[in-house]
Amino acid sequence: MARCSRSLALTTSLALWTLTLAACQSAALQANQAQVEQQQKQIEQMQEQIEEMKAQNGSHASPPSGSCDHDVMAQATRQGGDKFAAGDFAGALGYYQDALAACPGNARAELNLGRAYEALHDKGQAMAHYQSAASSTDPAESAAETEAHNAMGHLGESAR
Repeated sequence: MARCSRSLALTTSLALWTLTLAACQSAALQANQAQVEQQQKQIEQMQEQIEEMKAQNGSHASPPSGSCDHDVMAQATRQGGDKFAAGDFAGALGYYQDALAACPGNARAELNLGRAYEALHDKGQAMAHYQSAASSTDPAESAAETEAHNAMGHLGESAR
């Protein structure tokens, strides 16, 4: 009888342990599934953004050589600023490069690239872009020129 009771207790313990293990695995599977679904939504949102950007770029004629597509520059600058503020300096750099491609020689775009490179600890590239921004002859960009001169002074001092 005692042997039967022990056997029954062991069987019950084993069954409870198996159920507990199954419940833990189920919870982990559910958590993983929720994470996969969230990531899938993010991927879909990014694909939609890409399609929107493609549609926007397709709806605009390419600007003539030497001109500026202010809409593309503004959008890229805004997205770069969001990435920069979030601490994603490499992501910001990509958007700022797009902004400069949309408006070659733009002092604000050059300044933003300099800041991104500086945040990525690439002082050589940062200084080159600051110098480009500082040498702008566009009167509308005088604030960016001044900021670039200040950044070069700061960067020059920190290199010492």
